Amino acid sequence: MRIIFKIIAAPFVPVLTVLWAVLVFMFCWLETILQYVSGLAGLIAIVLFIIGQTTGGIVFAVIAFLICPLGLPAIAKWLIDILFNINKAIKNYIAA
Repeated sequence: MRIIFKIIAAPFVPVLTVLWAVLVFMFCWLETILQYVSGLAGLIAIVLFIIGQTTGGIVFAVIAFLICPLGLPAIAKWLIDILFNINKAIKNYIAA
């Protein structure tokens, strides 16, 4: 019965490996782009605070935080790490 589960799990390993590699590649490029966009949004927030538009400044500050490396990219990296761990667990199951 165990061999049947191993045969079923085997096709998922190359699919997850390729998916993980593509996601890591995309994440590296997009993280760099989002750092620049986050800096620009932060500068716009500061300018809006200076000229007196507090609401717009708060909106741009929140946007800058969400796209900075501590916001949404951190969640994406966490999900990519989970995908890697799932792939590794399937490989260990097949090898055992």
